[in-house]
Amino acid sequence: MIKGSIVAIVTPMHPDGALDWARLDALVDWHIDQGTHAIVAVGTTGESATLDFDEHLAVIQRVIGRSNGRVPVIAGTGSNATSEAIEQTRAAQKLGADAALLVTPYYNKPPQEGLYQHFKKIAESVDLPQILYNVPSRTGCDMQPETVARLAKIPHIVGIKEAKGELSRIKALLDLKMGDHFAIYSGDDATACESMLMGGHGDISVTANVAPHKMAQMCHAALAGDRVTALQLDAQLSRLHKNLFVQPNPIPVKWALQQMQRIESGLRLPLVALDNEYFEIVRSAMRSAGVIA
Repeated sequence: MIKGSIVAIVTPMHPDGALDWARLDALVDWHIDQGTHAIVAVGTTGESATLDFDEHLAVIQRVIGRSNGRVPVIAGTGSNATSEAIEQTRAAQKLGADAALLVTPYYNKPPQEGLYQHFKKIAESVDLPQILYNVPSRTGCDMQPETVARLAKIPHIVGIKEAKGELSRIKALLDLKMGDHFAIYSGDDATACESMLMGGHGDISVTANVAPHKMAQMCHAALAGDRVTALQLDAQLSRLHKNLFVQPNPIPVKWALQQMQRIESGLRLPLVALDNEYFEIVRSAMRSAGVIA
């Protein structure tokens, strides 16, 4: 089971939107050096929605190659078309991904039975470990804990990234006791520390892009049950957790990484640069977390 601080890594781009392979390589090395426990390639933060199919797989391949077995790599392969999700998951498996992260179908708003059948079909089609991903604020549908419990019984389904942002939802999932094989990851940095102290297994994190070492330390402490240390570290990160979402992700986190000279300013339309009214808000949060002077 993959545990700890799992960065949902950004996809570096040049100002013209072309993929920046050198910066991606450098980010992977930096994360591993800083103690990040695993990397998600081409999730929401990695701008999956604006990469074409070939680019999507190329980024996954690059992260796997650069990681070279040093940390697990989880490939974002979700789609609102079941057949496409299967195709992308198969491709990620061939590239050597350790697991796939599969977001609930978006826009078409399937009912709970549709969600069950969607993920069941993918799991039956590809024998790669698969992590479900529930993020109703983006997808327009909310996979209920009871549906997750049904899916947890299916081979190859090994966990969920729960990004509803409510600790009551994490508790409901934990209370269902879905087995030692099934991991419950927070997808909400602001509540991730408490979710791990409650029994969750890690955080698939935006904040880790900017503060990888401190996030890894916090996750380690929380998973060890060291509540005092975990909460102290989380308090230092709390403004980042909040202010990296002053505009839609990944706009603020890419701006922050540019300030740290880790990446250039590239985003792809329809995403645009961070409004300058938020510059000092994000910069102040970075200072409070100790990632800039």
